[in-house]
Amino acid sequence: MIADSKPGDRLTTALPLMLVGMLVAFTFWLDQVAQPAARGGVGASRHDPDYIVDGLAAMRMNETGAASYTLSAAKMMHYPDDDTTLLTTPRFVSLGAARAPVTITASQAVVSSNGTHVYFQDDVRVTRAAYGESGELVMRTAFLHVIPDDNLAKTDRTVTITDAATTVTAVGLELNNETRVIKLLSRVRGTYDPGKSSRAVKR
Repeated sequence: MIADSKPGDRLTTALPLMLVGMLVAFTFWLDQVAQPAARGGVGASRHDPDYIVDGLAAMRMNETGAASYTLSAAKMMHYPDDDTTLLTTPRFVSLGAARAPVTITASQAVVSSNGTHVYFQDDVRVTRAAYGESGELVMRTAFLHVIPDDNLAKTDRTVTITDAATTVTAVGLELNNETRVIKLLSRVRGTYDPGKSSRAVKR
């Protein structure tokens, strides 16, 4: 089954939004990880990093002592002039999800001052692992802007969302963690193959 919509139409659908919650949790935790030990100093008036971490690997534990989130990156650089943090090839994994781990990867991510905005850039991929009778769910885009205070993630780029039986593409997306709604903003196109879902469950 194939469905098309005219540019400008909006499709509001209750696709699984565990992904959005993990994005928001990531931004708050990253802000704590990326806080510099001191402000000012050399490079404060230029866009030069005041500290660089190679091979970043961090973990957050829950109240029981079990791993809740992990974050790794090839490099982390903090810039004191605008208080931004740059992560190269970040990989964030939520291990505390009720049903399945959620993984976020990108070529890089820029975190604004105080973690109020996070910009995932180039080859952004958000993956919810398969669980029970539900297959893996993957969202791909070239750019994703996350605004934690508004519980919002959005992009004006092409987005592809796939699971075992469904593929949905659109240009422009808004994900609201508070309302649990995904809005696909224009050029929406979807395909559904129930046969693929059946084969996935049998595996």
